[in-house]
Amino acid sequence: MSNSKTINLVVFGIGNVGSTLIQQIQAAKKQLDQQQVAIRIPVVANSELAFYNEDGLTPTWDCDFQKFSVPYKLDEIINFVNSHQFQNLIAIDATASTDFVKNYVPLVENGFHIVSANKVANTLHYDFYKTLRNTLKKHNKSFLYETNVGAGLPIIETIKNLYGSGEKITKIRGVFSGSLSYIFNEFSEKAKPFSKVLKEASNLGLTEPDAREDLSGNDVARKLLILARELNLKAEFNQVSVESLVPKKLNGKTTLHQFKTRVKELDDPFQNRISTLSNDDVLRYVGELDVVNQTLEVKLVSEKKQSAIGQLRGADSIFEIFTESYGENPLVIQGAGAGKAVTARGLLSDVIKLSNQLN
Repeated sequence: MSNSKTINLVVFGIGNVGSTLIQQIQAAKKQLDQQQVAIRIPVVANSELAFYNEDGLTPTWDCDFQKFSVPYKLDEIINFVNSHQFQNLIAIDATASTDFVKNYVPLVENGFHIVSANKVANTLHYDFYKTLRNTLKKHNKSFLYETNVGAGLPIIETIKNLYGSGEKITKIRGVFSGSLSYIFNEFSEKAKPFSKVLKEASNLGLTEPDAREDLSGNDVARKLLILARELNLKAEFNQVSVESLVPKKLNGKTTLHQFKTRVKELDDPFQNRISTLSNDDVLRYVGELDVVNQTLEVKLVSEKKQSAIGQLRGADSIFEIFTESYGENPLVIQGAGAGKAVTARGLLSDVIKLSNQLN
């Protein structure tokens, strides 16, 4: 294919999302050929080891990684791609690492675009946020992160398009967490103790290994902050008002094991909360950005069952975007907001979007 365009990916993070992305790329080869796009992956790396193959990964790449990976420094990966004169370089951040985002600026300075599922870079101090964007501009590179909010749902793109076209967005609210969506959909619907629902969510792989990370509301707060910054609000993480669902006595100094053995202490407080609701109401854990008043809140609220947020099922996420043009009826985006398959597909979608812009 003489007109074919080759995109070179370096994948950092080969856990659930990273390895699923590689499988999806290999499975999509025929379709990508039709679009005259070839995706080559000359390097994959976890936090300590990297595997290099200038011809790209084979279907047995994970065995190759086990056998032939070596300890690396970022400079060595940069030297490797430069020595082979790879064009159209994209670094994929499929980690959840706070440390890894320190590599974004040097990667951009060395010719990489970035596609990330990692929320950290967009939620650090605003100074870093601006420095990264200035570096991207200076080197004419792109940074795509659609999966930061809503996994595979087109939330960030929609908000960018609305805002970029001069639409006045007044409010964004919704259920931003797949795990907390499932927990409160089940808890509101069925007469089960909260601890039992939490255990089910954990068994389904919906929560983090330490469910307090979900219940703290910090992940929802990060997503809310990302959306606020898309609308040019210079907000910081500590400005988000978060109602944590972890009782103070089970936070802080308790170990994960202690939390698990005492998890039934959550049952009464949530039972009390639901017993005050009318039959027509359900509990939902929402993120709410009031653009007009510049407030960011994460909180447990009651919603009418027949409302968009009230009728949620399973682990779906939902986003209501209120704008001047849409008036009282918000634009609603709903669907699977978590999971390795939809997140990996969102990363691949960003890669294709970016490849369409590259020469």
